[in-house]
Amino acid sequence: MPPSASPRDNRTAVDKAMALLRAFGEEATTGVGVSELARRAELSKSTAFRLLASLQSNGAVDRAGNAYRLGKMIQNLGTTQESDLHARLRDALTPYMVNLYETTRQTVHLAVLQGTDVVYLNKLYGQLAVRSPSRIGGRLPSYCTAVGKVLLAYNPDAAEVVLSKEMYAWTEHTISESYRLSAELKAIRKNNVGFDREEILIGLNCVAAPIFDGTGHAVAALSISGPAGRFRPESQTSILRRVSYEASRAAAAVTAAAQRT
Repeated sequence: MPPSASPRDNRTAVDKAMALLRAFGEEATTGVGVSELARRAELSKSTAFRLLASLQSNGAVDRAGNAYRLGKMIQNLGTTQESDLHARLRDALTPYMVNLYETTRQTVHLAVLQGTDVVYLNKLYGQLAVRSPSRIGGRLPSYCTAVGKVLLAYNPDAAEVVLSKEMYAWTEHTISESYRLSAELKAIRKNNVGFDREEILIGLNCVAAPIFDGTGHAVAALSISGPAGRFRPESQTSILRRVSYEASRAAAAVTAAAQRT
């Protein structure tokens, strides 16, 4: 074999596809560029691009420009491991979700921060049909969801990590510049609410508010979402703040009890 020739890659197409899926690593939800995925999987960019197109058509990955993340089909194969504290928070805070749903009749979420992703502990579906990438036990990037941005605003360590990395634009409305996200987190700390205006999915608007424990740490977030054009998130801020404030007392009791055990 001539010295300049590359060694033959004898892996099957399935092997190469699996190598691509493993290459996402910890960035499975936030996204990785095609060139970086190809490098990690030891594939040519053209081969990686072709395989990713096939994976995308089967729901295994989602695409935004040259960036990819694991799709719903892969995520549905397993669920996020729920900690004891998160289970207690879900049980204690679900009644407040119900109150919020009964008042608004919109889709309501309860979420926590895990690393730099949000994990959804519970979800109640509203009367207005709207597509949504969220699911109970599922993960999404924090920087382009209302619950995620609210939780980042009160978690400076996680926010620093997010702001230091590339943020992919999953829609034309995604805030993917660090200076813009930093300004938005500052506004959230001032107003105690955060918004997602078609940033994770076109056609979906959302507003979220933090739930605090007894030490002022945001341990969870509640959100209300609905279809863009029919749902005005600004109209829900008062009820959301009130319910989140009430829920914070329950969260404080849960976290205090967890520390004693």
